[in-house]
Amino acid sequence: MIYGQLLIGLINGSFYALLSLGLSIILGLLNIINFTHGALYMMGAFAAWLLLAHAGIGYWPALVLAPLIVGLFGMVLERLLLSRVYRLEHLYGLLLTLGLATVIEGLFLNEFSAIGRPYPIPRALTGVWQLGFMTLPIYRAWVIAASVTVCAATWLVIERTKLGAYLRAGTENPALVGVFGINVPRMVTITFGFGAALAGLAGVLAAPIYQVTPLMGGNIITVVFAVVVIGGMGSIAGSILTGFIVGLIEGLTKSFYPEASSLAVFILMAVVLLIRPTGLFGRATTLTSNAGASSHAPPVLSGPAKAYLMPALVMTTFLLVAPAMLYPAFLMKALCFSLFALSLNLLLGFVGLGSFGHAMFLGTAGYITGYTAKAWGWPPEAAIAAGIGMSMLLGAVVGFLSIRRQKIYFAMITLALGELVYFFFLQIPFSGGEDGLSPVPRGRLLGVLNLENDITLYYLILALFLAGFFLVFRAVHSPFGQALKAIRENEPRAISLGYDTDRIKLVAFILSAGVAGLAGALKVFVFHIVSLPDVFHSTSGDVILMVLAGGVGTIFGPVVGAFLIVGMQQYLAPLGTWVMVVEGAVFALCVLSFRQGLVGQMAKILGRPL
Repeated sequence: MIYGQLLIGLINGSFYALLSLGLSIILGLLNIINFTHGALYMMGAFAAWLLLAHAGIGYWPALVLAPLIVGLFGMVLERLLLSRVYRLEHLYGLLLTLGLATVIEGLFLNEFSAIGRPYPIPRALTGVWQLGFMTLPIYRAWVIAASVTVCAATWLVIERTKLGAYLRAGTENPALVGVFGINVPRMVTITFGFGAALAGLAGVLAAPIYQVTPLMGGNIITVVFAVVVIGGMGSIAGSILTGFIVGLIEGLTKSFYPEASSLAVFILMAVVLLIRPTGLFGRATTLTSNAGASSHAPPVLSGPAKAYLMPALVMTTFLLVAPAMLYPAFLMKALCFSLFALSLNLLLGFVGLGSFGHAMFLGTAGYITGYTAKAWGWPPEAAIAAGIGMSMLLGAVVGFLSIRRQKIYFAMITLALGELVYFFFLQIPFSGGEDGLSPVPRGRLLGVLNLENDITLYYLILALFLAGFFLVFRAVHSPFGQALKAIRENEPRAISLGYDTDRIKLVAFILSAGVAGLAGALKVFVFHIVSLPDVFHSTSGDVILMVLAGGVGTIFGPVVGAFLIVGMQQYLAPLGTWVMVVEGAVFALCVLSFRQGLVGQMAKILGRPL
């Protein structure tokens, strides 16, 4: 059994190594955190399947043609879209590629559905080898050999040839390299295309082992990101070695404790980042800011607290009368996600910390609230308080582990810890696993107000939303808020002025987790259920889109963004998988052309803070 699991680990490690190699090339040479990499892997598998199904082109030609097709697609993607974010913060490149990956996956789901499609093993690689201590399928041995060969050859080209030296020099000082007659933009485009082709090659190799499905890229990309971070972002050799190591660790974990196999890579990632923030093989200079890059939050107008009074009155008046015009269920969901977006904006807009695991606080509070209300019969006020308390406790732990990291390292460690929380709730018995925890009773607030009535529940949620909104508003319009902004603009200068930046960031993180927990606790009572999507990284992506669409660093932007995205999900639901395409397109559009968001742009036009 152990040998069999080690073989599976080597197979998975082969794909991790190939994918992380392409991802690391793009990251290390272009400074782009490429979330489309999983979609490109899926496209490679589909390209092989389509070549066989519609053109009769078999496996061996597909090994060349499919990566070539994916590589050309990647070059077009880089030239038309990604090149426009090179001079921005790394977060924007990550957000843009996340949106594009959503568009690609949505298009394939709409065309092919989520049903897996088998791809036959080529005749020359069928059969097995009997090694005495184990049976080795020939095709799987071929995958391992092919992965090792391609990875080694790529490393040699980048680290030991003149071409590789040109690539490295072109990313460190493109102006100087251009003086020597080298077309740097073309070189960058070709490099991105090569990284995309490696993802496509991994997809072709995977097609005969795993079924070809539009979801295959999304299922593997978070693990591949973890591999790159563990190895050292931008380290070619580190990504290759770590890919195989992670595969073997997963295989061994399945032998002794199968339930923890999905957690192993994220536990390893969290431990490595705590000990070596730049990864096992990374250097402190591996990931540098692009020249002239903007900050996380686009500049927004600020002003005295009284300048926000009239917009706040307009918002409150609208929300008070909204049930007469809109469905209460929609309004309650939008208010819950408005609180969730406000919590993230406190970090992203006012501290400059982009959390990619923020759903862990929403979902944790939801599970604790739901379980105490259902299993222990707690009244709603006590269940909500328990959910918020647990969310803040988790925020204290996660914040302590992550706030000393900067920029994309902070994003990655929050993503890793968020995945740990996701798999914890997947395995723990009381969560209901993939079925979720339901039905959660609403009960009576303070033993008097019957929350089974939607209107009563709506006004409770509205009151708590306004309380959360005021809490965040008061936090950012206080000396504490001024300290947060000083840290966002220039943390070393804030330290020189005597600020304990780690303590301030930790307090902000715990406060953000508490507001997110309030959103999660209330959401349980709206739908009578809490489920795994509430703690999944896609929900973290949704809330980032809400903040970005509304306006990062604004007060009312997260609320507007939440109503916009929840409204899209609600009223575009009949479009099916096309909703993913629309959401991804909105994501990309905001990053490319509308970074100040709706409210940020309006504030700029009106010349007043919002």
